[in-house]
Amino acid sequence: MKTQFKNLLKKVEKLNIEEKVKIINDFKIMMHEISPFNTEPVDCVLWVKNSTVSANDYNPNSVAPPEMELLRLSIANDGYTQPIVSMKTDNENREVIDGFHRNRVGKECNDIQSRVHGYLPIVTIRDTQENKGDRIASTIRHNRARGKHRIDAMSEIVLDLKKRNWSDKKISKQLGMDQDEVLRLTQLTGLSELFKNKEFSEAWEAEIIVEDYEKITNEKN
Repeated sequence: MKTQFKNLLKKVEKLNIEEKVKIINDFKIMMHEISPFNTEPVDCVLWVKNSTVSANDYNPNSVAPPEMELLRLSIANDGYTQPIVSMKTDNENREVIDGFHRNRVGKECNDIQSRVHGYLPIVTIRDTQENKGDRIASTIRHNRARGKHRIDAMSEIVLDLKKRNWSDKKISKQLGMDQDEVLRLTQLTGLSELFKNKEFSEAWEAEIIVEDYEKITNEKN
């Protein structure tokens, strides 16, 4: 079987880059289907054209210029060691769930884009994460598991999830927050009318909310 596979790979090796990538991706998908780990997205890393991968419009993670340069340097020297987590939006295109900045580096840095032939490494998030609320929650979990995010963007995300009829309890559970964090982030938006049944002090100013929120998150980290 190995000999047959090696002979087949010799034929693949003679193809042009686009045909070769397509065949290799097809092989990976077929192996993934019979893999004992096929419920894990990382079991199937594919290479797709960077033009088919779009950034999401809700990522609250902020990377300062020095860290962004360090990421560029890391990918330049070490290669892509982590794929971009994505969700299919149609048969050809994808939206980034996690890897917003890895996506940027692969598109904006000419040396890296040239090295990977205009492709990006991606994994596809589970089909159960099908609606935007689920995708937002997945992005937040990835971010909170390893770093910081902008408080103003987080407050807008909490508001968006509430508009999607997510309860405080669900937001708290899915985003890895306690309900006090959810309340403070909501107050930060200034939309207190969404919480007419909640008891909270009108004396809380935005600055105090930010300070309290930062104190909570720092204590948790």
